[in-house]
Amino acid sequence: MTSQAIPPRPLTASGGPPGNSDFTDLARIVKSAGLMRRRYGYYWTKLIAVPVTIGAAVVVFVWIGDSWWQMFVAAAFAFLFTQTAFLGHDAAHRQIFRSGKWNDWASLVLGGFVGMSYGWWQHKHTRHHANPNQIGADPDIDLPVVAFTPEQASRDRAAFFRWVIAHQGVFFFPILLLEGVSLHASSVHRVLSREHLAHRPVEISFLAVRIVGYLTLVFLVLSPEKAAVFLAIQLGLFGFYMGMSFAPNHKGMPLVPAGLKLDFLRRQVLMSRNIRGSRVLDFAMGGLNYQIEHHLFPSMPRPHLRRAAPLIADYLHRHDVPYTQTSLWRSYAIVFRYINRVGLGERDPFECPLLAARSSI
Repeated sequence: MTSQAIPPRPLTASGGPPGNSDFTDLARIVKSAGLMRRRYGYYWTKLIAVPVTIGAAVVVFVWIGDSWWQMFVAAAFAFLFTQTAFLGHDAAHRQIFRSGKWNDWASLVLGGFVGMSYGWWQHKHTRHHANPNQIGADPDIDLPVVAFTPEQASRDRAAFFRWVIAHQGVFFFPILLLEGVSLHASSVHRVLSREHLAHRPVEISFLAVRIVGYLTLVFLVLSPEKAAVFLAIQLGLFGFYMGMSFAPNHKGMPLVPAGLKLDFLRRQVLMSRNIRGSRVLDFAMGGLNYQIEHHLFPSMPRPHLRRAAPLIADYLHRHDVPYTQTSLWRSYAIVFRYINRVGLGERDPFECPLLAARSSI
Protein backbone atom coordinates (compact mmCIF):
# COMPACT_ATOMS: atom_id res chain seq x y z
CA MET A 1 0.00 0.00 0.00
CA THR A 2 1.11 3.55 -0.68
CA SER A 3 0.22 6.92 0.75
CA GLN A 4 -2.33 7.48 -2.04
CA ALA A 5 -5.88 7.43 -0.73
CA ILE A 6 -8.46 5.07 -2.25
CA PRO A 7 -11.84 6.76 -2.85
CA PRO A 8 -14.07 6.00 0.15
CA ARG A 9 -17.34 4.11 -0.04
CA PRO A 10 -20.34 6.35 -0.77
CA LEU A 11 -22.49 7.69 2.03
CA THR A 12 -26.04 6.53 2.49
CA ALA A 13 -28.99 8.87 2.07
CA SER A 14 -29.15 9.28 5.82
CA GLY A 15 -25.63 10.70 5.78
CA GLY A 16 -23.95 7.86 7.68
CA PRO A 17 -21.45 5.52 6.10
CA PRO A 18 -22.66 2.03 5.27
CA GLY A 19 -21.28 -1.08 6.84
CA ASN A 20 -21.27 -0.41 10.56
CA SER A 21 -20.76 -4.18 10.78
CA ASP A 22 -17.44 -3.89 8.91
CA PHE A 23 -15.49 -3.42 12.13
CA THR A 24 -17.34 -6.29 13.81
CA ASP A 25 -16.32 -8.60 10.98
CA LEU A 26 -12.71 -7.39 11.13
CA ALA A 27 -12.60 -7.79 14.91
CA ARG A 28 -13.75 -11.38 14.58
CA ILE A 29 -11.00 -12.11 12.04
CA VAL A 30 -8.34 -10.45 14.20
CA LYS A 31 -9.42 -12.30 17.33
CA SER A 32 -9.57 -15.67 15.57
CA ALA A 33 -5.99 -15.10 14.39
CA GLY A 34 -4.90 -14.85 18.04
CA LEU A 35 -3.76 -11.25 17.69
CA MET A 36 -5.51 -10.06 20.87
CA ARG A 37 -3.78 -12.69 23.02
CA ARG A 38 -1.69 -11.29 25.90
CA ARG A 39 2.10 -11.39 25.64
CA TYR A 40 3.12 -11.68 29.26
CA GLY A 41 6.68 -12.83 28.60
CA TYR A 42 7.34 -9.89 26.27
CA TYR A 43 5.94 -7.32 28.66
CA TRP A 44 7.38 -8.73 31.89
CA THR A 45 10.80 -8.62 30.24
CA LYS A 46 10.30 -4.94 29.50
CA LEU A 47 8.83 -4.16 32.92
CA ILE A 48 11.86 -5.70 34.62
CA ALA A 49 14.24 -4.02 32.18
CA VAL A 50 12.97 -0.50 32.97
CA PRO A 51 14.21 -0.20 36.58
CA VAL A 52 17.32 -2.27 35.82
CA THR A 53 18.45 -0.14 32.85
CA ILE A 54 17.57 3.18 34.46
CA GLY A 55 19.31 2.08 37.65
CA ALA A 56 22.38 1.09 35.64
CA ALA A 57 22.32 4.47 33.87
CA VAL A 58 22.24 6.24 37.25
CA VAL A 59 25.25 4.19 38.43
CA VAL A 60 27.17 5.12 35.26
CA PHE A 61 26.18 8.76 35.73
CA VAL A 62 27.52 8.83 39.30
CA TRP A 63 30.66 6.89 38.32
CA ILE A 64 31.61 9.28 35.49
CA GLY A 65 31.19 12.26 37.80
CA ASP A 66 31.65 15.91 36.89
CA SER A 67 32.64 15.53 33.25
CA TRP A 68 31.49 16.76 29.87
CA TRP A 69 31.27 13.09 28.85
CA GLN A 70 28.02 13.12 30.79
CA MET A 71 26.32 14.71 27.78
CA PHE A 72 26.31 11.25 26.17
CA VAL A 73 24.64 9.93 29.32
CA ALA A 74 22.02 12.69 28.91
CA ALA A 75 21.23 11.34 25.44
CA ALA A 76 21.00 7.83 26.88
CA PHE A 77 18.55 9.02 29.56
CA ALA A 78 16.42 10.66 26.86
CA PHE A 79 16.26 7.36 24.99
CA LEU A 80 15.46 5.34 28.12
CA PHE A 81 12.75 7.72 29.29
CA THR A 82 11.08 7.70 25.87
CA GLN A 83 11.11 3.92 25.69
CA THR A 84 9.63 3.85 29.20
CA ALA A 85 6.89 6.26 28.06
CA PHE A 86 6.09 3.90 25.16
CA LEU A 87 5.67 1.06 27.66
CA GLY A 88 3.43 3.26 29.80
CA HIS A 89 1.38 3.95 26.67
CA ASP A 90 0.93 0.20 26.18
CA ALA A 91 -0.23 -0.25 29.77
CA ALA A 92 -2.64 2.67 29.52
CA HIS A 93 -4.26 0.93 26.55
CA ARG A 94 -4.70 -2.32 28.53
CA GLN A 95 -2.18 -4.16 26.37
CA ILE A 96 -0.14 -5.72 29.17
CA PHE A 97 -2.51 -7.28 31.72
CA ARG A 98 -6.09 -8.50 31.66
CA SER A 99 -6.80 -6.57 34.84
CA GLY A 100 -7.59 -2.92 34.29
CA LYS A 101 -6.30 -2.13 37.79
CA TRP A 102 -2.94 -3.77 37.07
CA ASN A 103 -2.62 -1.80 33.84
CA ASP A 104 -3.50 1.43 35.64
CA TRP A 105 -0.86 0.89 38.29
CA ALA A 106 1.72 -0.10 35.70
CA SER A 107 1.00 3.19 33.91
CA LEU A 108 1.23 5.14 37.16
CA VAL A 109 4.60 3.64 38.04
CA LEU A 110 6.03 3.96 34.53
CA GLY A 111 4.77 7.54 34.38
CA GLY A 112 6.62 8.12 37.63
CA PHE A 113 9.89 6.98 36.03
CA VAL A 114 9.36 9.47 33.20
CA GLY A 115 8.04 12.35 35.32
CA MET A 116 4.60 12.33 33.72
CA SER A 117 1.11 12.34 35.21
CA TYR A 118 -0.74 9.26 34.01
CA GLY A 119 -4.10 10.83 34.84
CA TRP A 120 -3.37 13.95 32.79
CA TRP A 121 -2.10 11.97 29.82
CA GLN A 122 -4.92 9.40 29.93
CA HIS A 123 -7.60 12.12 29.85
CA LYS A 124 -5.96 13.81 26.86
CA HIS A 125 -5.12 10.66 24.95
CA THR A 126 -8.57 9.09 25.41
CA ARG A 127 -10.15 12.14 23.75
CA HIS A 128 -7.70 11.83 20.87
CA HIS A 129 -8.53 8.15 20.30
CA ALA A 130 -12.27 8.85 20.40
CA ASN A 131 -12.10 11.51 17.67
CA PRO A 132 -8.75 11.54 15.82
CA ASN A 133 -8.25 14.72 13.77
CA GLN A 134 -11.78 15.95 14.52
CA ILE A 135 -11.91 19.72 14.83
CA GLY A 136 -13.01 20.79 18.30
CA ALA A 137 -12.73 17.26 19.74
CA ASP A 138 -9.14 16.07 19.28
CA PRO A 139 -6.77 17.87 21.70
CA ASP A 140 -3.77 16.86 19.59
CA ILE A 141 -4.78 19.34 16.88
CA ASP A 142 -5.53 22.20 19.27
CA LEU A 143 -2.16 23.40 20.52
CA PRO A 144 -1.19 26.93 21.57
CA VAL A 145 1.97 27.22 19.47
CA VAL A 146 1.03 25.37 16.25
CA ALA A 147 -2.00 25.86 13.98
CA PHE A 148 -3.46 22.77 12.34
CA THR A 149 -6.45 24.45 10.66
CA PRO A 150 -6.84 27.71 8.74
CA GLU A 151 -9.18 28.93 11.49
CA GLN A 152 -6.50 28.38 14.12
CA ALA A 153 -3.95 30.16 11.96
CA SER A 154 -6.23 33.21 11.63
CA ARG A 155 -6.91 33.65 15.36
CA ASP A 156 -6.09 37.01 16.94
CA ARG A 157 -2.61 36.79 18.44
CA ALA A 158 0.25 39.03 19.42
CA ALA A 159 2.43 40.08 16.48
CA PHE A 160 5.25 37.75 17.49
CA PHE A 161 3.01 34.69 17.61
CA ARG A 162 1.40 35.61 14.27
CA TRP A 163 4.90 35.66 12.79
CA VAL A 164 5.72 32.30 14.37
CA ILE A 165 2.52 30.73 13.00
CA ALA A 166 3.27 32.12 9.54
CA HIS A 167 6.66 30.37 9.67
CA GLN A 168 5.55 27.32 11.66
CA GLY A 169 6.69 24.90 8.97
CA VAL A 170 10.26 25.89 9.79
CA PHE A 171 9.73 25.96 13.56
CA PHE A 172 7.61 22.82 14.00
CA PHE A 173 10.42 20.30 14.45
CA PRO A 174 12.66 22.58 16.57
CA ILE A 175 9.64 23.27 18.81
CA LEU A 176 9.60 19.56 19.63
CA LEU A 177 12.77 20.16 21.65
CA LEU A 178 10.51 21.87 24.21
CA GLU A 179 8.01 19.02 24.37
CA GLY A 180 9.77 17.38 27.32
CA VAL A 181 9.53 20.54 29.42
CA SER A 182 5.90 20.97 28.36
CA LEU A 183 5.07 17.40 29.38
CA HIS A 184 6.52 17.87 32.87
CA ALA A 185 4.85 21.27 33.29
CA SER A 186 1.43 19.99 32.17
CA SER A 187 1.72 17.02 34.52
CA VAL A 188 2.58 19.18 37.52
CA HIS A 189 -0.21 21.62 36.67
CA ARG A 190 -2.77 18.82 36.45
CA VAL A 191 -1.90 17.12 39.74
CA LEU A 192 -1.98 20.46 41.56
CA SER A 193 -5.21 21.70 39.94
CA ARG A 194 -8.74 21.23 41.26
CA GLU A 195 -9.80 19.07 38.33
CA HIS A 196 -10.75 15.48 39.12
CA LEU A 197 -7.75 13.16 39.17
CA ALA A 198 -7.76 9.60 40.43
CA HIS A 199 -4.81 8.66 42.65
CA ARG A 200 -3.83 12.32 43.12
CA PRO A 201 -1.68 11.71 46.26
CA VAL A 202 0.16 8.88 44.50
CA GLU A 203 0.80 10.98 41.39
CA ILE A 204 2.02 13.95 43.44
CA SER A 205 4.41 11.66 45.32
CA PHE A 206 5.72 10.06 42.13
CA LEU A 207 6.26 13.41 40.42
CA ALA A 208 7.92 14.95 43.47
CA VAL A 209 10.34 12.05 43.88
CA ARG A 210 11.08 11.87 40.16
CA ILE A 211 11.50 15.57 39.38
CA VAL A 212 13.00 16.83 42.63
CA GLY A 213 15.13 13.73 43.12
CA TYR A 214 16.40 13.78 39.56
CA LEU A 215 17.33 17.48 39.69
CA THR A 216 19.04 16.98 43.05
CA LEU A 217 21.11 14.09 41.69
CA VAL A 218 22.16 16.03 38.59
CA PHE A 219 23.26 19.12 40.53
CA LEU A 220 25.04 17.05 43.20
CA VAL A 221 27.14 15.20 40.62
CA LEU A 222 27.70 17.99 38.08
CA SER A 223 28.83 21.56 38.35
CA PRO A 224 26.04 24.10 37.68
CA GLU A 225 27.07 24.83 34.07
CA LYS A 226 27.42 21.14 33.19
CA ALA A 227 24.15 20.34 34.95
CA ALA A 228 22.32 22.99 32.93
CA VAL A 229 23.69 21.64 29.65
CA PHE A 230 22.97 18.06 30.73
CA LEU A 231 19.33 18.88 31.48
CA ALA A 232 18.94 20.85 28.26
CA ILE A 233 20.22 17.90 26.22
CA GLN A 234 18.21 15.28 28.09
CA LEU A 235 14.93 17.21 28.07
CA GLY A 236 15.40 18.44 24.51
CA LEU A 237 16.16 15.00 23.06
CA PHE A 238 13.41 13.38 25.13
CA GLY A 239 10.81 15.81 23.76
CA PHE A 240 12.19 15.59 20.24
CA TYR A 241 12.18 11.79 20.26
CA MET A 242 8.62 11.71 21.58
CA GLY A 243 7.43 14.30 19.08
CA MET A 244 9.13 12.66 16.11
CA SER A 245 7.45 9.37 17.05
CA PHE A 246 3.94 10.81 17.36
CA ALA A 247 3.97 13.50 14.62
CA PRO A 248 3.86 11.17 11.56
CA ASN A 249 0.74 9.36 12.73
CA HIS A 250 -2.02 11.91 12.02
CA LYS A 251 -0.51 15.26 11.04
CA GLY A 252 -1.25 15.97 7.40
CA MET A 253 -4.10 13.45 7.29
CA PRO A 254 -7.68 14.61 6.61
CA LEU A 255 -9.38 16.78 9.22
CA VAL A 256 -12.93 15.91 10.29
CA PRO A 257 -15.45 18.77 10.62
CA ALA A 258 -17.02 19.05 14.05
CA GLY A 259 -20.47 17.85 12.95
CA LEU A 260 -19.54 14.93 10.71
CA LYS A 261 -20.49 11.48 12.04
CA LEU A 262 -18.42 8.48 10.97
CA ASP A 263 -18.59 4.81 11.78
CA PHE A 264 -15.81 3.57 14.08
CA LEU A 265 -13.73 1.80 11.43
CA ARG A 266 -13.53 4.75 9.03
CA ARG A 267 -13.14 7.30 11.82
CA GLN A 268 -9.98 5.51 12.94
CA VAL A 269 -8.52 4.45 9.58
CA LEU A 270 -9.03 7.50 7.37
CA MET A 271 -7.27 9.85 9.78
CA SER A 272 -4.30 7.61 10.56
CA ARG A 273 -1.04 6.90 8.75
CA ASN A 274 1.27 3.90 9.05
CA ILE A 275 5.05 4.10 8.70
CA ARG A 276 6.63 1.17 6.92
CA GLY A 277 9.97 -0.15 8.06
CA SER A 278 11.91 -2.92 9.76
CA ARG A 279 11.65 -4.34 13.27
CA VAL A 280 14.28 -1.80 14.29
CA LEU A 281 11.79 0.95 13.43
CA ASP A 282 9.08 -0.92 15.35
CA PHE A 283 11.31 -0.80 18.42
CA ALA A 284 12.43 2.79 17.91
CA MET A 285 8.85 4.07 17.56
CA GLY A 286 7.35 1.86 20.25
CA GLY A 287 4.90 0.34 17.77
CA LEU A 288 3.41 3.75 16.96
CA ASN A 289 4.34 3.21 13.32
CA TYR A 290 1.31 0.86 13.16
CA GLN A 291 -1.11 3.65 13.91
CA ILE A 292 -4.02 2.24 11.92
CA GLU A 293 -3.88 -1.10 13.71
CA HIS A 294 -3.39 0.62 17.05
CA HIS A 295 -6.40 2.90 16.59
CA LEU A 296 -8.63 0.04 15.49
CA PHE A 297 -7.47 -2.25 18.31
CA PRO A 298 -5.89 -0.12 21.08
CA SER A 299 -5.58 -3.10 23.44
CA MET A 300 -3.73 -5.27 20.91
CA PRO A 301 -0.27 -6.10 22.36
CA ARG A 302 2.50 -4.21 20.60
CA PRO A 303 4.34 -7.31 19.25
CA HIS A 304 1.18 -8.38 17.37
CA LEU A 305 0.81 -5.13 15.42
CA ARG A 306 3.31 -6.15 12.74
CA ARG A 307 1.47 -9.44 12.15
CA ALA A 308 -1.90 -7.70 12.11
CA ALA A 309 -0.93 -5.05 9.55
CA PRO A 310 -1.11 -7.13 6.32
CA LEU A 311 -4.32 -8.84 7.46
CA ILE A 312 -6.01 -5.50 8.21
CA ALA A 313 -4.64 -3.85 5.06
CA ASP A 314 -6.10 -6.66 2.92
CA TYR A 315 -9.47 -6.43 4.69
CA LEU A 316 -9.66 -2.65 4.22
CA HIS A 317 -8.65 -2.93 0.55
CA ARG A 318 -11.46 -5.44 -0.06
CA HIS A 319 -13.89 -2.99 1.55
CA ASP A 320 -12.58 0.02 -0.42
CA VAL A 321 -11.35 1.80 2.71
CA PRO A 322 -8.08 3.78 2.30
CA TYR A 323 -5.05 2.31 4.07
CA THR A 324 -2.36 4.98 4.16
CA GLN A 325 1.25 3.87 4.53
CA THR A 326 4.49 5.61 3.70
CA SER A 327 8.16 5.80 4.68
CA LEU A 328 9.37 7.62 7.77
CA TRP A 329 11.14 10.42 5.92
CA ARG A 330 8.25 10.82 3.50
CA SER A 331 5.91 11.21 6.47
CA TYR A 332 8.06 13.99 7.91
CA ALA A 333 8.01 15.76 4.52
CA ILE A 334 4.20 15.49 4.48
CA VAL A 335 3.95 16.92 8.00
CA PHE A 336 6.32 19.79 7.17
CA ARG A 337 4.44 20.70 3.97
CA TYR A 338 1.06 20.51 5.68
CA ILE A 339 2.09 22.62 8.69
CA ASN A 340 3.69 25.17 6.37
CA ARG A 341 0.60 25.44 4.15
CA VAL A 342 -1.67 26.03 7.14
CA GLY A 343 0.69 28.66 8.56
CA LEU A 344 0.72 30.48 5.25
CA GLY A 345 -3.07 30.70 5.35
CA GLU A 346 -4.16 28.21 2.67
CA ARG A 347 -7.78 27.19 2.97
CA ASP A 348 -8.81 23.54 3.44
CA PRO A 349 -5.30 22.05 3.03
CA PHE A 350 -6.71 18.57 3.65
CA GLU A 351 -10.45 18.00 3.39
CA CYS A 352 -11.98 14.87 4.88
CA PRO A 353 -12.69 12.46 1.98
CA LEU A 354 -16.05 11.48 3.46
CA LEU A 355 -17.11 15.13 3.57
CA ALA A 356 -16.08 15.45 -0.08
CA ALA A 357 -18.16 12.37 -0.91
CA ARG A 358 -21.17 13.84 0.87
CA SER A 359 -20.81 17.11 -1.07
CA SER A 360 -20.85 15.23 -4.37
CA ILE A 361 -24.12 13.41 -3.66
